[in-house]
Amino acid sequence: MSSNSPASGHLKKVLGPFQLWGIAVGLVISGEYFGWSYGWNTAGTLGFLVATVLVATMYTTFIFSFTELSTAIPHAGGPFAYARRAFGPTGGFVAGFATLVEFVFAPPAIALAIGAYLNVQFPGVNPKHFALGAYVVFIALNWAGVGIAAAFELFVTLLAIFELLMFMGVVAPGWSWANFTAHGWAGGEVLNGTAISGIFASIPFAIWFFLAIEGAAMAAEEAKDPHRTIPIAYTTGIVTLVLLAFGVMIFAGGVGDWRTLANINDPLPQAMKVVVGEHSGWLHMLVWIGLFGLVASFHGIIMGYSRQIFALARAGYLPAYFAGLSPRFNTPHRALLAGGAIGVVAIFSDELVKFGGQTLTANIVTMAVLGAIVMYLISMAALFKLRRSEPNLLRTYRAPFYPLFPAIAFVLGLVCLGAMVWFNTLLTMLFLVLMVLAYGYFLATAAQRKAAAPDDMLSA
Repeated sequence: MSSNSPASGHLKKVLGPFQLWGIAVGLVISGEYFGWSYGWNTAGTLGFLVATVLVATMYTTFIFSFTELSTAIPHAGGPFAYARRAFGPTGGFVAGFATLVEFVFAPPAIALAIGAYLNVQFPGVNPKHFALGAYVVFIALNWAGVGIAAAFELFVTLLAIFELLMFMGVVAPGWSWANFTAHGWAGGEVLNGTAISGIFASIPFAIWFFLAIEGAAMAAEEAKDPHRTIPIAYTTGIVTLVLLAFGVMIFAGGVGDWRTLANINDPLPQAMKVVVGEHSGWLHMLVWIGLFGLVASFHGIIMGYSRQIFALARAGYLPAYFAGLSPRFNTPHRALLAGGAIGVVAIFSDELVKFGGQTLTANIVTMAVLGAIVMYLISMAALFKLRRSEPNLLRTYRAPFYPLFPAIAFVLGLVCLGAMVWFNTLLTMLFLVLMVLAYGYFLATAAQRKAAAPDDMLSA
């Protein structure tokens, strides 16, 4: 039987470095379009700039370190596989749960932003109906095959990058440093108690600039030559995203009063409206082409959560039913539907709007970020552990400046986690309750994992 047949539980190797770069950047690029501006609401423009520098440093050192793991263990489970190999089944559970929270909660936030963008053009339609339609369309596209999905992802990612560059060019004539710095510190003073508190409170929204880039590792089983293609995709991807993040934030904050953009889902169209007017063709172009950035991340993260659910089910951490592959397309169709169902429930859970005093989108973003930070920490711990326990593991790419880079990523990850917990107590409690329930399922299903097919990548 072919190793690529649906019955074998293996995915097809079809992706090259340019496609993986498209996935890595596309997974994240919606973070440049929305979500991050909520950080201005708590920190001001200058305080949020400080938070973004801190977070960009964490992500850069993290990705250069994480790439070692993803090339040495090219597994669809990504962080789950690394932690499982380093720390055994319980380590795999923690990483798998955290990654699932990140990748299942991020899409509904993006879907809501898609709805908000389309609502600008069609104000009579409920944005949540657009969000639901986005799930239907892009689950279907992912179902149709990874080759088609990756080609689409690359196309919309390139369009999204072009759009962000166009945005910067169009608003540049109306930009001023005085606008950007006005009221730039929370509390009105440089690094007073309120300003420092605001910087730490804004960290989840700075993370949103880069959240999910690690999801490209979940396409490692589908890469033609992961030892070569993943390092190219990740290193060029993080540079691309850092430049875009700072560019978009600085240009958007310097046109008009940035405070009008600090608590909305469509800051870029609203910023452009200040410069070119409400009826400008540039504005309508931004709304329509800007959707490609949201679509790129939405589509890419759907691809990511489906691979994570698939890998966890294949290893016995979730019911084996979700490891099924489509007989026609060889894609994890059941995993696609399962993650979609959770996302749709989140979108229509209006009672969450007042949970913790934040908007629905902000709460969903915060939950996704909590999962991500836990996963980053256990991934860096796995890197240190595997360096000691498996010195002979084939590492075609090694983290530069080891152990400094992974140590910086780990320490800054702890700082971010501390800030998340301190400023989001209720959501942290919800995260922990979900983890306890998931751990109860984990303890009750040991036989399920023993019955799973052996996987050499999950153990030394």
